[in-house]
Amino acid sequence: LQRRGEGGPPTHTCPGSWWPGSGRQSRHLDSVAVPGQRLHLMQVDSVQRWMEDLKLMTECECMCVLQAKPISLEEDAQGDLILAGGPSPGDPLQLLLKRGWVISMELRRIGQKLAQERWARVHSMSVRLTCHARSMVSEYSAVSRSSSQEMGQAEKLLMQKCSELSAVTEKCLQVENEHVLKSMKACVSETLSTLGQHFGQLLELALTREVQALVRKLDASDDVYTMESTTGNLFSLTQEGAPLCRIIAKEGGVAALFKVCRQDRFPCLHPQALRTLASVCCVEEGIHQLEKVDGVLCLADILTDDSHSEATRAEAAAVVAQVTSPHLSFTQHLSSFLESMEEIVTALIKLCQEASSGEVFLLASAALANITFFDTMACEMLLQLNAIRVLLEACSDKKRVDTPYTRDQIVTILANMSVLEQCASDIIQENGVQLLMGMLSEKPRSGSPAEVAACERVQQKAAVTLARLSRDPRVAREAVRLSGMSRLIELCRSPSERNSSDAVLVACLAALRRLADFCPEGLLDSDFQQLVQPRLVDSFLLCSNMEESFV
Repeated sequence: LQRRGEGGPPTHTCPGSWWPGSGRQSRHLDSVAVPGQRLHLMQVDSVQRWMEDLKLMTECECMCVLQAKPISLEEDAQGDLILAGGPSPGDPLQLLLKRGWVISMELRRIGQKLAQERWARVHSMSVRLTCHARSMVSEYSAVSRSSSQEMGQAEKLLMQKCSELSAVTEKCLQVENEHVLKSMKACVSETLSTLGQHFGQLLELALTREVQALVRKLDASDDVYTMESTTGNLFSLTQEGAPLCRIIAKEGGVAALFKVCRQDRFPCLHPQALRTLASVCCVEEGIHQLEKVDGVLCLADILTDDSHSEATRAEAAAVVAQVTSPHLSFTQHLSSFLESMEEIVTALIKLCQEASSGEVFLLASAALANITFFDTMACEMLLQLNAIRVLLEACSDKKRVDTPYTRDQIVTILANMSVLEQCASDIIQENGVQLLMGMLSEKPRSGSPAEVAACERVQQKAAVTLARLSRDPRVAREAVRLSGMSRLIELCRSPSERNSSDAVLVACLAALRRLADFCPEGLLDSDFQQLVQPRLVDSFLLCSNMEESFV
């Protein structure tokens, strides 16, 4: 049997469809036309007769299953969750993850049916949930390395609550009084909530044990193949979400991974270990552990050491990008980063300059972009390191800058650097205004939401950069010469040009008003009266409510 998304459509079996006495068997008996044999056939045991008929009818049943024809009359029965084939023997982690996913989905769906007061479905799904929970407990006990009193207690509490849920939902089927059912609904809801808590506790205990075993294995091993497979397992776990990353961080995974990175004997393991660290550091616990083991210093050493491969330095840049992400509020407490920031920024600029592929450049530029949010001193460092020249030259190299995601990082750096007075001179010297004009016309190659969003960010930040740099009259005049005002007006008035993005609209209005201060004659009266003269909020409301005509 297969679960949806893992090899094919869900299939269903129904033993009762061939149960003795069913319509199909009766029709078979009625078709016997020899009078002398009718009494003999009716005296044959019905189960034995069904088994004989099954030899001829199995192929038809297989065709029914292969075509995924629903047997249940419930419209949502095709979504019933059945574990696909089960995990391989001796693989407790996969067993926990698969069973955990199924049980989590069952809990959510029971809650939905309970809200709809579909008691028959609530009960049948509660019974199935009990089966899944019992299977998880028994299968994990069979493959786990050892048992503990805490685990045993958690398993016992989970099964007790499963039994309570099945019992109380069965009682609800026998009640017809609506007022009684409403009071019982609260009881079912409470039982379901408690069951979910016990399940979460049990799953966390079991996963913690498995992570502990992996970390001990990684920490103690000297075999490159064992370390590679263990690091790969930890990376796979980080892809399951933040809860697993927290467990890895709490159980010493960050320290063990940095230990691998500090060993010169296994340089081939460094990229994978760093990639895993970047994933773990998406949670606060991961960054705290990185701080405790002097992880920033290790990252700086890797980035500044040319003996490391480009792939290793790129993955180190990815970790830096993660721990300085402006979307994480707790990264501001990373005090050790300031001590190594100059070395790291210098190494990242060098990596951008020497990058052999778009992926390496993207990781290095993303780290630089995040660092400019992390501390304002980074912008001054970048200015001294001629970062503007390096970044603008890379924009003409399709091997390094070939996607809107990379241009998003570049224009982010330029936008943050544009608050500095000297930045305008460097932008003009490197023909940066022309590049910004091109970014205002950024278009997605595909219709994927991620790429469309990246193009919106490029347009928005290009307009912000232009507005800031236009404090310098030279930049404003150059932008006007390059038809910057007409492009900004087009973005304001045409929602399709900015993908109906309000953020792009606000940035373009601000940039247009700054350019209009230097060159008001470049505007039509209607543009001036609608886009420049009113308050910014009034112009925004006017443009955001514009409807394009497709007639």
